[in-house]
Amino acid sequence: MENIMTNRLDRGFYRYQEEFEAAALRVLRSGWYIMGKELEAFEEAYAAFTGAKYCVGVGNGLDALYLACRAIGISEGDEVIVQGNTFIASVMGITMAGGTPVFTEPDEYYMIDTERIEEAITEKTKAVMVVHLYGQTAKMREIQAICKKHGLKLIEDCAQSHGAHWDGQMTGTFGDIGCFSFYPSKNLGAFGDGGAIVTNSEAYKDRIRQLRNYGSSVRYHNKEVGVNSRLDEMQAALLSVRLKHMKELTEERKALAAAYDAGINNPLITKPAIREGAEHVYHQYVIRCEKREALIRHLKEQGIDTIIHYPIPPHLSEAYAYLGIPKGSLPITEHYADTVLSIPMYNGLTKEEQARVIAALNGYAG
Repeated sequence: MENIMTNRLDRGFYRYQEEFEAAALRVLRSGWYIMGKELEAFEEAYAAFTGAKYCVGVGNGLDALYLACRAIGISEGDEVIVQGNTFIASVMGITMAGGTPVFTEPDEYYMIDTERIEEAITEKTKAVMVVHLYGQTAKMREIQAICKKHGLKLIEDCAQSHGAHWDGQMTGTFGDIGCFSFYPSKNLGAFGDGGAIVTNSEAYKDRIRQLRNYGSSVRYHNKEVGVNSRLDEMQAALLSVRLKHMKELTEERKALAAAYDAGINNPLITKPAIREGAEHVYHQYVIRCEKREALIRHLKEQGIDTIIHYPIPPHLSEAYAYLGIPKGSLPITEHYADTVLSIPMYNGLTKEEQARVIAALNGYAG
């Protein structure tokens, strides 16, 4: 019996194979591979998809976060509040720009706990970075109000929330800048690295376009020290194909999640909850189990792969040991890191495969 993987990217390709291949050939035959019409078309389409005025394609999700921090003016000594239970790229975007991350705890939905944001604000706080983790949205109206009250910038890390809404509005459009990753496993995935920012600010749009291209808006006229971070024509064209199908792809993930919600019935396993007013697009379907390692072994024995998002919180990583934040400082974050587990969730997961996963989870006895 074939193993059930946590993700299968090939199925996403074969579903729209003819469209992908036509787009790739169009780019190859065009003779123009960087900063051309395919990128312009994708940026326009993705801005329209999110409801933002502008989109700027960049090299990857980390670059999007870093350039967003640069654009809003994060520099040495500035503090940015961010939840502790996120992928380390969220934090790296802050520190690469010279800022200092101030970690706060998540709530029961894995989002930043809005009740804890204000207690983390100091005279050095410049911004709040919200992470729409696993594909669910944070309580954006409250966070907007907090940022407005204290004069703070708001960055949204939407690497896992393509197409998700809070109160009818899409993630990425609540703050000053929304940052997206198009890593192949994302809900809107490229065939390599890719990313983008969306914003309603013309000034931020222009600044990031300049920063992504060596700090230059006019060729060989470099106004500042920028980077080389450009979404190439091939990835833009392939993303444009997948973007046309986002509605059906999102509905498929929701249906898979509903089947998990209905089928998993084991008191040793905690299923994900959805907050009222939030939409979940299920980049991951994340359960919790107090005896996670035993559960992983149980599933592996039955040919089911899993992955942990994420086993080491950023504040306990070697990369951020210099911050001097000891273990035990963020108990909720650390407990989640010790108990969360992502089970197979991807477009193309069959009913038969999902039934095997559900049966295996229900058969786990600790």
